[in-house]
Amino acid sequence: MWSKQAQGIFNKLIKKTPVFIRAMAKETILKKAESFAKENNREQVEEKDVVDAFFAETPFGFHGPMKCDMEEFGIDYEKYGHER
Repeated sequence: MWSKQAQGIFNKLIKKTPVFIRAMAKETILKKAESFAKENNREQVEEKDVVDAFFAETPFGFHGPMKCDMEEFGIDYEKYGHER
């Protein structure tokens, strides 16, 4: 299960992913977010899980544009331990 907020963030960010890798990224990040929730003994995926999954599965060289996308959507990734 996903919170509405987590699902909304995931959908917005995945739409910013280049089309040619979007399907693969969608599957990989979805699984990673769910694994983070499970590791923390939660049944529901939360915003933090989605943010952490995008950072974990996005190659470092693309973190800059991803952070810009997150900022555009009002996502405060710093509160989850990720640097500006």
